[in-house]
Amino acid sequence: MTESLDFTVAIPTYNGESRLPELLERLQNQIDTENLTWEIIVVDNNSTDSTAKVVQTFQQNWQCPYPLKYCFEARQGAAYARKRAVEEAQGKFIGFLDDDNYPVSSWVATAYAFGQKYPKAGAYASQIHPDWEVEPPENFQRIAPFLAITERGDLPLLYEPTKKLLPPSAGLVVRREAWLESVPNKSILTGRINGNMLTSEDLEMLSYIQKSGWEIWYNPEMEIYHRIPSFRLQKAYLVPFFRGIGLSRYVTRMVNIKPIYRPAACLVYMINDIRKITFQLIKYQTKLKTDLVAACEMQLFVGSLISPFYLWKNGYLKTNRK
Repeated sequence: MTESLDFTVAIPTYNGESRLPELLERLQNQIDTENLTWEIIVVDNNSTDSTAKVVQTFQQNWQCPYPLKYCFEARQGAAYARKRAVEEAQGKFIGFLDDDNYPVSSWVATAYAFGQKYPKAGAYASQIHPDWEVEPPENFQRIAPFLAITERGDLPLLYEPTKKLLPPSAGLVVRREAWLESVPNKSILTGRINGNMLTSEDLEMLSYIQKSGWEIWYNPEMEIYHRIPSFRLQKAYLVPFFRGIGLSRYVTRMVNIKPIYRPAACLVYMINDIRKITFQLIKYQTKLKTDLVAACEMQLFVGSLISPFYLWKNGYLKTNRK
């Protein structure tokens, strides 16, 4: 599909009937978009609730000059939903909002302006504030960024490739041209689904964009609030979540490393993971059972260590991605 609009807001959602209405209302109230041509696309990622009906109800009462569209993606996983959004989008820029991401009223206009100002930016991320349902533990800030909370100051920042750090997909804007020329048709990581906590599919996508020479930025003026329900602060959710991040890490670590150097790089990473695990054991000892944050970090380190073996054993690394 050729670009014919300035901007597309893409909302991948799974069972989002209770979260979508507030997001769509906020998008109805965006300001300073009079000179923009834009659209909203809800990508229903195989929901089993009334997500489709919620969108249909909004469409019937839609008074905005920009369209609200709906499409269904049966292959479950965030990577499939985002890929479908890119296929459907007509915007030069595609801004991804999860169904629990609530943007400030200037988000669309600010996002478009940043892309125009930085032509080498293949993707750029929002400042993401937490909207906690319950207060997290005192030391939770150590791991909060893994829950898509990104507060990195009030000035734009370039993500340097050497720093090995990339932003989450919540509130991320991608230049459609950069995606189409950089991201393989098939990714290794496809996103969390029932029974599989492998994640980091967004970091895999961004790694390919960065590898192709596009810049990745943080734009603090694009502000969103990420609503985090209480169950996401419980051990039953967090421990498998961090294990999944760790088990996914071999993929994102190796994207920018030439195949001939990957065995050596993998060895270096494994040595570093063992060092972190050892330090964690010495520092916390028996507290690993009672300190939730330390337990999550340990799951991350152990998952990272065994990641290449886990992915190979389960057939992920045999995927033909072109």
